[in-house]
Order: sequence, then structure tokens, then C-alpha cells
Amino acid sequence: MKLLFDENLSPKLPNRLSDLFPNSLHVRDVGMEATTDPIVWDYVSQGHSPLRAGRLAIFLAMQNS
Repeated sequence: MKLLFDENLSPKLPNRLSDLFPNSLHVRDVGMEATTDPIVWDYVSQGHSPLRAGRLAIFLAMQNS
């Protein structure tokens, strides 16, 4: 399962959790630092990452099929 880590989480998390969540990214990795939530959600909903990890929870987003 691939995650997109929000900017308030450590950018080291994708690497540290790569055995559990391979191919995960931090918003910095995709040039989205200091980006508003709706834009990040649009990125996720376009199928770039199936889950967004941030704040206190993991939010599900639908991937385009």
C-alpha cells in the first residue's frame, strides 16, 4: 500500500516505513510543500497515491480506475 505523507509529518517516514508501505512519498517529494489540503486531495484522488497519511488519521481517497 502506497501512502502520501502530509507536510506536518517527517519527510523521513517514507524511507523508514518502506518495508511496510513501499513506494510511499512525502508531499515534498512531489513538490507540494505548503500546499493547501484541497490541492493535495485532488492529487490523491487522481490516483497518484491511494492513501494520504496526515495529522492524526489516515484518510481514504478513491483512485481513478
